[in-house]
Amino acid sequence: MQKVNRTSVMEFVLLGFSHFHKFQNFLFWAVLLAYITCVLGNITILLLVRSESSLHTPMYFFISTFTVLEIMFVSVTVPKLLALLIQTTKTISFIGCFTQLYMFNALGETECFLLSLMVFDRYLAINNPLRYSTIMNTRFCHELAFMPWILGLVISLFPIIKTFLLDFCGPNEIDHFFCDLAPLQNLACSDPFLSNIVTIVAACFSIVLPFFAIVGFYSHIIYTVLKIKSKEGKMKAFSTCSSHLIVASLFFGSAIIVYVKPKGPKGSQYDKFLALMYTVVTPPLNPFIYTLRNREVRNSLRKLTRQLFKEFSLLVP
Repeated sequence: MQKVNRTSVMEFVLLGFSHFHKFQNFLFWAVLLAYITCVLGNITILLLVRSESSLHTPMYFFISTFTVLEIMFVSVTVPKLLALLIQTTKTISFIGCFTQLYMFNALGETECFLLSLMVFDRYLAINNPLRYSTIMNTRFCHELAFMPWILGLVISLFPIIKTFLLDFCGPNEIDHFFCDLAPLQNLACSDPFLSNIVTIVAACFSIVLPFFAIVGFYSHIIYTVLKIKSKEGKMKAFSTCSSHLIVASLFFGSAIIVYVKPKGPKGSQYDKFLALMYTVVTPPLNPFIYTLRNREVRNSLRKLTRQLFKEFSLLVP
């Protein structure tokens, strides 16, 4: 029996949004603005949390960890998307494609686990306030923050390896703006059934389970808050959770639709537009959600702004 060349494809072509020729320039500047806003916004929050002593609490420690993760997450896909929008060459090497695929999935799964960890922190603060500071000590916070990274980096390996072992011997055009599992699996010459199953299992473990954990924790939080008699106490408790709830809803909503829902043999033509939501649209909104909806961050930001303005005025003659 003649052996078939396992992988003859040396590079892939990312079609991106090439069908929308008239909007390439608009998309480029819109995506660039979103990326700059995301990076600068998250860096601002990170510096604010590190410099302001009043924000040296477990909640803001996890928020600062989230900001670092968010910068890394968008930097995996957005620079390549910007290049696709202005370059005529839209190729990516075979190894480069799978490297991007692994980093995107690993960081995305890490974000899912980190978001569930952040609501666990709020659950302890509201349901067990007397023991909260004792439980959430510095060492325990660092150990908890380390766990999502390990889980994300390990779990994402399984579907990536199964997809990498598929035979790619013919078509190499990916109807997406980055290398993702479903579009790659659809290009394989060999049967991707087992790879699809592993992908669904990994998605259920890293997306669905954290989602249900968040729902469970928030159910307990709401039950506890409703028992608070004072209106001010209820508003204060809800205010510490509202920002996280909005961010988690935006991220998990689109991620579940893309990675957990049943797919046809060609996947969904809307997946790349949904992916655009959680890779380009939502990330620059997150710093504003945490800033504008959080009184402590707003006060610290105003304090830092006044201090910078005062120092700048002293420098100007």
